[in-house]
Amino acid sequence: MNLVLVLLMLLVPLGVVVYLARTKGKPAGPRAERWIRTQYDPAAFGLVPREQLDPSRGGPVLDPDARARAQEVADAAWDGDWRVAAAYCEAAGRDWDERWSRIELLIQIAESDDRWLNDWRGAQPDNGDAGTVYAQVLLHRAWEIRGTEYANKVPAERMRQFKEMLPAAMAAAQQAADRAPHDPGPWVVMVTAARGMQYSHSQFAELWRNLQLRAPHHGPAHWQALQYWCDKWFGSDTLMFDFAVRAVGTSPAGSTLAGLYLHALDEVEKRGGRRGTRADKHVKARLEDVARRLDTVPETREGLARLRHKLAHHLLAAGMDREALEQFRRIGPYCGAAPWSQDDAGASAAFDHARGRAAYGSRA
Repeated sequence: MNLVLVLLMLLVPLGVVVYLARTKGKPAGPRAERWIRTQYDPAAFGLVPREQLDPSRGGPVLDPDARARAQEVADAAWDGDWRVAAAYCEAAGRDWDERWSRIELLIQIAESDDRWLNDWRGAQPDNGDAGTVYAQVLLHRAWEIRGTEYANKVPAERMRQFKEMLPAAMAAAQQAADRAPHDPGPWVVMVTAARGMQYSHSQFAELWRNLQLRAPHHGPAHWQALQYWCDKWFGSDTLMFDFAVRAVGTSPAGSTLAGLYLHALDEVEKRGGRRGTRADKHVKARLEDVARRLDTVPETREGLARLRHKLAHHLLAAGMDREALEQFRRIGPYCGAAPWSQDDAGASAAFDHARGRAAYGSRA
């Protein structure tokens, strides 16, 4: 491979880590802090007043009837009627992200009572949705035993049980894939299980190839793959960002997949990575691209609001104050989302302070 190309590939994560090292937790400076405390007026910058901030949610309620529909599906399942659940999945058609969202609801229902799921699988043994729900329930149960800690902090007995349970989940997902060859859902389960089963890069790539053939822009699948390629599992910063950048570059108009780059930045930020001294401009260019692509997503799309919170945070961290301020204007009063909801100061205070930093830096 051309040496220059290799160096450029390495500079992308290098610049990411530098930008995070320079900005994570960085105070605004005494002058800026004083201005935010004594002169900052949100309304003067087109932002909603402080008293209207809503820390109870990350964005507006997009579909008021969704909760009622979900409750209807759950009530029918717990009453022993699996047909409502089956129709609920089928109604999503080939909108695979939406179909996966509905699968996830059924998984939650089945985790508290799976008798209806067993009846569904018995009545329709070739139904791919029923098989996918079953496989993912098995996977969830395994992961609950393992927990979310790093491997070296998981007790040996729990790790042993976890590893023993994974093959059954993988086998169930493969059966579901055989029964519904066009459906990417079973492959999402397999991509997730592959992490716990310590698949090699070539083994994982084969799973990913099969998933891409069915749904090349599947958002939840990309998030799971990003986890595989990150440093804490079986990849590195370079591999993770290479994967994320490719996904953003191929994301179609109207897709929230462009937000995958923000998740990659989160991964590095969580562990406070530090390396090198160059390439902040690469991060800024990527963030600009993400912002442009998210502008094509309908405001009614689920998940968009929470991505805007992440985007505003990383724009601010990159010193792109005007761009961050624009995202805060679009977010409006809703501040109950990461990263503000994870701040010890409270979501409203953290959110408003970040808006103040963006306003201060945008004055010129």
